[in-house]
Amino acid sequence: MKIKPFFLSISMLSVLAFSSFAQNSESSTTKTINLKQMSLIGQVDERYQSFNVEMCEVIGGDFWIPYNLIDSVRKVSKKTGFAALKWKIEPINLYEKKLRNLATALGPTYVRVSGTWANAIYFQDNDDIPLANPPAGFKNILTRSQWKGVVDFCKAVDGKLVSSFPISEGVRDKDGNWSPKNVKSIMDYTKSIGGEIVAAEMFNEPSHANHGDAPKGYNGETYAKDFSVFESFVKKEFPAMKILGPGSTGEGGILPSGLDIPIDKILGASPKPTFEVFTYHYYGTVSQRCMGGQKPAMALSNEWLSKTEKGLEFYQNMRDKYMPNTPIWLTETAETACGGNPMAATYIDTFRYLEQLGRLAKKGVQVVMHNTLARSEYALLDHDTHTPRPNYWAALLWNKLMGTQVYDAGTSTNGVDIFTHNLKGKSEGRAVLVVNTNDTVASIEIPSNGKLYLLTADELLSKKVKLNGKELSLTDDDTIPAIKGTSLKKGKIQLPAQSIAFLTFTKI
Repeated sequence: MKIKPFFLSISMLSVLAFSSFAQNSESSTTKTINLKQMSLIGQVDERYQSFNVEMCEVIGGDFWIPYNLIDSVRKVSKKTGFAALKWKIEPINLYEKKLRNLATALGPTYVRVSGTWANAIYFQDNDDIPLANPPAGFKNILTRSQWKGVVDFCKAVDGKLVSSFPISEGVRDKDGNWSPKNVKSIMDYTKSIGGEIVAAEMFNEPSHANHGDAPKGYNGETYAKDFSVFESFVKKEFPAMKILGPGSTGEGGILPSGLDIPIDKILGASPKPTFEVFTYHYYGTVSQRCMGGQKPAMALSNEWLSKTEKGLEFYQNMRDKYMPNTPIWLTETAETACGGNPMAATYIDTFRYLEQLGRLAKKGVQVVMHNTLARSEYALLDHDTHTPRPNYWAALLWNKLMGTQVYDAGTSTNGVDIFTHNLKGKSEGRAVLVVNTNDTVASIEIPSNGKLYLLTADELLSKKVKLNGKELSLTDDDTIPAIKGTSLKKGKIQLPAQSIAFLTFTKI
């Protein structure tokens, strides 16, 4: 899937020259950006764009095998079924300078450390040699040094720590009741080293509890009973920590069947669970690893790009039914579940990434946490080299330009979608994101002089992306290059086919 050679001329021409060069191929309709007529419709958290570092990455464990190694690993592996899609990874080095530099450039953020592996984690609350095996009822071990790495990382990158806690048999008393003992150990140690867990879900994805190390037969009534103990404990011992929940996923016709506990069974149980922030997870489908059928040909379709709104609609309706007006966060999302498709690491997924941020901000979502920072195909960074992928550069531009105030830029139509926020740090200025998924030039009428930050690629499935015609890459010392816009004059501009443009205006 290559962009037509005609449009590659943007890498060699100025924007104004390109406008003249491409005028005969432009879209028949000119979209007008009228900033003065755009009303303020909401505000997002200053850490709206955030990310996950999976608990599995922190402690080392079975995670998704890269596509190029699946066949070779299977030849020597004795695993079958779902387990055969994963392999042992080493713990991530959260002290690596390059990783910290790249994460810092996206700050401020929330850093969520959770995932299925957190559901059966045993916190070894001493500085002894790590246990060879976890105690009965647990599957994984988290050491003090590993958790300190998380806390130190969050401090270094201006990240506020979000997590979840174990729910397995190991945290229960002889009568099967959930006990906060293990959680208190984690919380106390975090505080002792100057850290803070600012928010947490009781555990990861109760919608799939029986696939996520919960006790056999776990249901909505069990959740409600456990949550009552959890809530009382948190409010007494750690009242500053926000309680998030439920963190369910896949409902409303989004993912294939396999649900353990529908959200109605969780929220409708007694005693009724209530959360300070309502959370959900969203994946538009599953990846090829799990027999998903998403193809590059569909990646720029409105059906695919708008599906994130369908996922939100279901959980917003549940929120409105059981706890109206509660803030809503998307605490885990990516291109597809099961580690992402190969195309998640390419330019084509940048459209989904930014459309999702734009669409959800307009719908009232306060925070969006991408999965993951640096592991598997859906990561912002390559998992071996930590080289930025196209989505990372998109995230960097969003963070640099898009403020927290959200404006109504109208309805997305005809493959050219427009999203407007205040210019970051400036209440009077505006930042406009224009996404052109068409294979033709988009004609845009801008209201005043401004600057353009244009993302393009030579191929949709390229792992390289260009800013205003120049390939984006780190400097020789692995730092972020200068990110500069191209000056624009008031009037009509042309944006190339299958391109993404950030436009900034200091005056409206």
